Amino acid sequence: MNKRVGLMFTMLVFWVFAFALYGVYQLSRPLNIESPIEVSYKKGQPLSSFFVGLEKQGVLVDSRFVMLISKLTGDARRAKAGTYQLTPEMEALDVLKLLVAGKTIQYKITLVEGFNIRETLSRLAENPNLIQDLPSDIDELMPFLGLEGHPEGRFYPDTYLFDKNTRASEILVRAQVKLESVLAQEWQKREEGLPYNSPYEALIMASIVEKETAVPDERDRIAGVFVRRLNKNMRLETDPTVIYGLGERYKGNIRRSHLREKTAYNTYRMKGLPPTPIAMVGREAIHAALHPAEGDELFFVAMGDGRHYFSATLKEHNEAVREYQIRRRNEDYRSTPEQIK
Repeated sequence: MNKRVGLMFTMLVFWVFAFALYGVYQLSRPLNIESPIEVSYKKGQPLSSFFVGLEKQGVLVDSRFVMLISKLTGDARRAKAGTYQLTPEMEALDVLKLLVAGKTIQYKITLVEGFNIRETLSRLAENPNLIQDLPSDIDELMPFLGLEGHPEGRFYPDTYLFDKNTRASEILVRAQVKLESVLAQEWQKREEGLPYNSPYEALIMASIVEKETAVPDERDRIAGVFVRRLNKNMRLETDPTVIYGLGERYKGNIRRSHLREKTAYNTYRMKGLPPTPIAMVGREAIHAALHPAEGDELFFVAMGDGRHYFSATLKEHNEAVREYQIRRRNEDYRSTPEQIK
């Protein structure tokens, strides 16, 4: 009897030891994949169901051991829902650690300086990893987000990271909060004596600066021109506002008829700032609007290489127009201020 009990005990120890070795082997072997894959662990899903799913896909050969470890350590309760990337060098325990740490795949979307609201919404709509919950009617956008006012220029251009199936509205809310934060920071450090009654008016000016130049060292000079024109009660006469006012009617060229057309955004016909921003703006443009360069320039004209020629007098400006825009066709010519009647 003692020999039989001893034999049974020995066999039991052997099988426990063998099972343990098998378990260690299964836990330490690389995942059965040749390249990175994406997997999703859904909110409320039992962790055991997730690992069984990996076994059915052939990613794991035997999921029992990683499930046992997750229960013994309490990790089964700490795993976080999301979309994860698994790589060939990972082991089963690495997958468990990944879920517990919540290191989900971070997708990204870039909202671009100078984009208007329609272009921004199109960029969001094109992203397949976002849930498209925004209204199709732009007039409904701000109420939908729980905000007031016009949506143009109210969102900060930046690269935003997000989990798969984040709502597009969440990206816009984050962008709006960041815009308000950046604008408030810059407003607190503004120069004295600026012709703005509110941060929003500074934002409008910044959007014009953003659209007028892509050259960083020109931003404050262009802002200086526009600030001096406002102080002298001169019209801003800036093409980007005309283009914005034309909307979808703009086909690539500004014509004399466009410059004469009375719209809320035609700064060739109206004095002061337009009613809203005309694009999204970055911190640099906001800073330039609040720190315009000193000087006496009142005009500038594109030189054709991305930069502008600045002038203090109408005579000098007219000469610059003839020099740098001499090849323009008459119907596309951008007239100087006093020539618009």
